[in-house]
Amino acid sequence: MKPLRTSELAQAVGIHPNTVRLYVDWGLLPPVERNESGYRIFTQKHLDCLKLARMIYASPYPGRDLRASSSEIIQRAIADDWQGALEKAKRHQSAVRKELKYADQTADLLEHWAQSMAEDSDDDPLEIREVSKLLGISHDVIRNWERNGLITIRRNSYNNYRLFGKKEIERLQIIRMLTRAGYSHMAILRMFIELDGGNTQELKKTLDTPRPDEDIYTAADHWLTTLHGQEKLARQVIQLIKKKTKLKSFPNCEGFEESH
Repeated sequence: MKPLRTSELAQAVGIHPNTVRLYVDWGLLPPVERNESGYRIFTQKHLDCLKLARMIYASPYPGRDLRASSSEIIQRAIADDWQGALEKAKRHQSAVRKELKYADQTADLLEHWAQSMAEDSDDDPLEIREVSKLLGISHDVIRNWERNGLITIRRNSYNNYRLFGKKEIERLQIIRMLTRAGYSHMAILRMFIELDGGNTQELKKTLDTPRPDEDIYTAADHWLTTLHGQEKLARQVIQLIKKKTKLKSFPNCEGFEESH
């Protein structure tokens, strides 16, 4: 295959030449040699890596951990270790599926809890230090959740200390569970607004559906949708790499086509 210019590489995957240069600067393509005139000289290896990197980086940002995992796939490809890239891709797919299963199960538990929430009781309430120890979360985390509107905590009229009854403790457990499952504070707040308004139905859907007034939102604000998209992307990446590893077994075949 003859050397490719920046514009030809960009055209092959449907992006602007400046994007190719960015990918080079970000280390998403192998090192590029230059000709005597100073122009970059790209090869089939660069095109293969660009197709893979473009597939991964054109998808919505899935959060730091999953992006780091997918970046390891690209680095294996840059090193021309496509079998290693395939192994990384399968591990990444497994990680995505694990996250998706946990997030899905957690949302189901949320809906179950909403149908059987504790009522206010006359039991002796706990102070914040006791709740912190009971739930394994710091005072600052509890105060942060309160500041963000996820929970309203009653106060002792005598000393203004926070008081936590069974209802508040259960709510803190739900917040902790959803946070650890990857849901954002915005998503959790959105769900609690519905719940506190008396709606205990379709909370899982509410948790995953940003409102129209949420003009800017992150992957964690619609976490289930993000993870389903990442699971689909992981399958596509594996198919792309498998095609490349197959072609490397038959060196007379040139390159590989886009998978979409």
